[in-house]
Amino acid sequence: TGGEFGVCKMGANPVVARASLHEWEEPIISGERGSGTIFFSGCSLGCVYCQNRKISRGEYGTEITSRRLSEIMLELQKKGAHNVNLVTPTHFVPSIREAILTARGEGLNIPIVYNTSSYDTPETIKSLEGLVDIYLPDLKYYRENSAERLSFAKDYVIAARDAIAEMVRQKPHPIIENGLMKSGVIVRILLLPRQVAEAKLSLKYLYETYGDNIYISLMNQYTPTENMKAPLNRPVTQEEYRELLDYAEGLGLKNGFSQEWGTAAESFVPDFDNSGV
Repeated sequence: TGGEFGVCKMGANPVVARASLHEWEEPIISGERGSGTIFFSGCSLGCVYCQNRKISRGEYGTEITSRRLSEIMLELQKKGAHNVNLVTPTHFVPSIREAILTARGEGLNIPIVYNTSSYDTPETIKSLEGLVDIYLPDLKYYRENSAERLSFAKDYVIAARDAIAEMVRQKPHPIIENGLMKSGVIVRILLLPRQVAEAKLSLKYLYETYGDNIYISLMNQYTPTENMKAPLNRPVTQEEYRELLDYAEGLGLKNGFSQEWGTAAESFVPDFDNSGV
């Protein structure tokens, strides 16, 4: 309010850096034609290892109206997108709600994906009930000190757990049709170098809490950015990732995704060139 920016470095109107078909999400999201991703600028977290640093710091992107956002959703549907995938949307939820309602009134009929760091309040997630079909949250940490050290958010762990609990309340069982998710929750765990133990604890928490009512995506695509200090100055090793996958198998995880080796690449970071905006 009053023209001031929040932690996310953004004002009230949506700022979008790219809108396009994206093939690198989980198979039940990307399908054969791609997920219609809308990358929002700014972020409420400050992860030191951020892969989308160009836009998370609010340095790129075009400010648009909620009306234009609804048009972008319809354009992505026309291009053949399996869904509309809102990436880092938390700080623009009021405008996003308005845009979804407008777009649905004008023929949008593909699922809405809420792709978030999980640093959301339960109230924010509750405000999306009936509008979002698929929740795609991260669970970045198990320990408060890790969240504070790596994302400057000591309260992240409890905030993320509470947000995910509300997501699962809304979408208690996954619905898959013809190999594509239509409704449900997929929680992502990005493995970081020398953080296998923490990733295991997060996985154990999720599986013991939700079982097979959610999908869990175990990701190895961490790519170090410039000037990272050890151990974040290297990719995850095959041994680290295999240890996490073996643990998941031992738990009995059925609804899970893993990534092929060699996915730590720039291909996961698209050009934020305002295309589709």
